[in-house]
Parts: sequence; structure tokens; C-alpha cells
Amino acid sequence: MVGLPARGKTFIAMKLARYLNWAGMPTKVFNVGDYRRKAMELFPGHDFFLTGNREGTAIRNRVALDALQDVVEFLASGGQVGVYDAANISQERRKLIHHIIVERLGYKLFFIESICNEPKIIEANIMESKVTNPDYSDMATEDAVSDFLKRIDHYCSRYETIDEENEKTFSFMKIFDAGRRVVVHKQEGHIQSRVAYYLMNIHITPRSIYLTRHGESVFNQMGRIGGDSDLSPNGLEYSKALAKFIKSQNIPNLRVWTSYMKRTIQTASNIDAPQERWKALNEIDAGICEGLTYEEIQEQLPGEFAARDNNKYQYR
Repeated sequence: MVGLPARGKTFIAMKLARYLNWAGMPTKVFNVGDYRRKAMELFPGHDFFLTGNREGTAIRNRVALDALQDVVEFLASGGQVGVYDAANISQERRKLIHHIIVERLGYKLFFIESICNEPKIIEANIMESKVTNPDYSDMATEDAVSDFLKRIDHYCSRYETIDEENEKTFSFMKIFDAGRRVVVHKQEGHIQSRVAYYLMNIHITPRSIYLTRHGESVFNQMGRIGGDSDLSPNGLEYSKALAKFIKSQNIPNLRVWTSYMKRTIQTASNIDAPQERWKALNEIDAGICEGLTYEEIQEQLPGEFAARDNNKYQYR
């Protein structure tokens, strides 16, 4: 990772690790801030990050190399992706990382820089995550924010964004203002391709997602599974109540996603917002059990009924 504090680096690192692990690639995040906290009993405040603080610089350099060494050991022991979560804001530091990881050990390296100049996004990042940072656990919110802003200023004084000329041999990705613009340079291999695609489609600022089941359908009333029936009278009433609730929330830039099933489209039909249909949201087809009641399934296919009843989420 590359970037100033409060630019969403740790959020991106954690989301990326979760995605890659889910995709079957053993991945681990190595947060240099955690290494620093383990090396120090108490957080000394923003002065620790001053360029002229020799003791602070020595500790920062040591824990950065400790974390990088753990990345190397993780990869050597079967890990596939190590996410090195640190600021890495100087060309000198990035050259050192490249020398160790690529030139000396032969691994592939992909820098991900988060660049943000939008005050509202930076402020939201600070308030959302940094005030709960272990560094500030015993500090009032106002004092924590003040100290953290000074820390950012110290980083700004020596920040060097990835240079597309001086660092043109590096593989890297730049994310501007939480995804407003993305630059990908010298992407190599399948994993970097998946990483770039994934990061083009995530958000580093908080947002709300409202989930609702569809209203009662005719098949629900009959006790039958699957199918593509309309809403029942009760379901239509739920659709109206749902729209009333959503309107009361005054949600800006609301978008509604539904499956292609009639019951979900009808459930959202009264909501005044742009709507999209996604086949991926369709209910999994029940195969030979489509349209049957639970009693009929239990009678005709007792083994399948028991397996589905035991773990409906993973049953196939």
C-alpha cells in the first residue's frame, strides 16, 4: 500500500485480503502500525512522526523492515499474497521494497496508492476509523482528530506520489478520490489483474445498504417453493409500506436492485428511485422440487428434504 494517512489504505487492504482469501488465494495483511504499537508501550503523539525525530525514525524503519520480513516468511511458507499495509510514501522506501521483494527474492510486486484530496472524504475517513485507532483509545475525540491531522501534516512534508517516469519499471495502481479515477500501470499476471478489477469496484467511504425480503407471494400462501408467482394481497400491502418507509428515510442517490423474479420487482415497484435487475439475485432454482410444497418434498424426497432443512444456505 502507498499513501498518506486517512486515505483508506487499511480499509482497502482488509477488503482485498478478504476477497482474495474468498477466491482461494491465501492472503494476509501486515499492518506496520500494529508492529509499531507492539514495539512501544505508549503512543508518544504526532511528534513521533516528525522527520527530525531520530528515535522515531529509527523505530519506524525497524518495524517497517520487521513487517516486510514477515511478509517474506508468509510467502515462503505457502502464502500467495502478502498485503504490506504501510504509508511507503517515499521513492527511497519503495525502491527498497522492490529490491528486496523483486530483485532479491523474485516475487511479483504491485503497489496500490490511494490518493485523496477531497476534504469531505478525508474528514469522513478520520471520523469513521482513525478516532477508534488504538493510538487514540484513551484520548477525547477532539484531541485525537487534532493530533491525527498534525500527523498527516508530518507525512505530507515528505510525501512523494508514485512517479510514472522515475518508477516506470514498477507495477502499480493509483486510486484517486475514492475511485473517481483509476490508473493501472504495468499490471502483470492473473492475481494483479483480479486485484485491479476488484479495487475498481469498491468504495472506501461508508454507505448504507438496506436489505429486504420480497413481500408474501401467491406461492408463499400455498406453501410452495420456487416458481415466479405474483405478490399476494398481503405482499402488495407490504410493497406500499416498504415504499413509505424508504421515503421517510430521505436517502440521497438511492438505487434499488432486485432480481428478475416478479415478486421482487413488485415489492420494489412503489419505491421512487432508479431500479436495476440482476440475474445473480434470482433465487436458486429448486430443480425437481420447483413448485412443490414442503410436505410433498418430504414425502417424495425425504433425504433431500432433510439435507435442505439442515443447511438451506449451502444446500445444492
